[in-house]
Amino acid sequence: MHENYGGVVPELASRAHQQNIVPVVDEALKNAAISKDDLSAIAFTRGPGLMGALLVGTSFAKSMALALDIPLIEVNHMQAHILAHFIDDPKPSFPFLCLTVSGGHTQIVLVKDYLEMEVIGETQDDAVGEAFDKTAKMLGLGYPGGPLVDKLAQEGDALRFKFPETEMQGLNYSFSGIKTAVLYFLRDQLKQNESFIKDNVNDICASVQYTLVRMLLQKLRKAARQHHISEIAIAGGVSANSGLRNTLNEMAKKEGWNVYIPSFEYCTDNAGMIAMAAHFKYVQDEFVGQEVSALPRMKF
Repeated sequence: MHENYGGVVPELASRAHQQNIVPVVDEALKNAAISKDDLSAIAFTRGPGLMGALLVGTSFAKSMALALDIPLIEVNHMQAHILAHFIDDPKPSFPFLCLTVSGGHTQIVLVKDYLEMEVIGETQDDAVGEAFDKTAKMLGLGYPGGPLVDKLAQEGDALRFKFPETEMQGLNYSFSGIKTAVLYFLRDQLKQNESFIKDNVNDICASVQYTLVRMLLQKLRKAARQHHISEIAIAGGVSANSGLRNTLNEMAKKEGWNVYIPSFEYCTDNAGMIAMAAHFKYVQDEFVGQEVSALPRMKF
């Protein structure tokens, strides 16, 4: 549905949420072999995210909790990505650092406990996932672009083309510069050779991916050394990227890290991670009232 537009269209996403939320919840109850009367609480994603889609989920959750007279639990989408590491073994020990990377966020999070987290570094403009998607769009690869870039990069030479790395103060990131650099690079090359992208697409993808992964992990290594932490995790949609996974494992050997990489099904947004986050809030009796509303820019 969104492929035709080269990205997520908020209105279409909201309508899809509204059309599917009732049958999805019904199917989930059937698959779990329970009824709605067996539920002890209702959890929902309050944010961050697209306002329209969040409103659908928030309104439905509030209504269902009110109708069943059971507690309501709000979940921060980004915290849930991190807590997905506690669904299966092995599980990281506290404290650990989590590089949370997606289409909308790039953060280094110091995780002190299940519900105690601190963002110690983040992008000051675009997220790394957006840099992957915009690169794919410039190359004419389609949407979602990140997985396509990753697939082609595996067949390319990562050192063929050099792209500039933006250096930010502290542990922060900036990815707007590399998008501009790729745009100008392709413009200049296409002037000389109209088939440049077609002839070199694997090497372009590999070189861009190499630069983005290098930027991500240099700051993660800096954070680990500053905080004297060897428990390292990654989370979010971009954590499915093979280049990031492989390079992280190589760096872990040199740095003496214990690395935790989520299963592919827990990288992108999923119900399991929301349930895991809600579990820890439930045992702490962290509930919200019916006055709660969606927060598209929800912070930790």
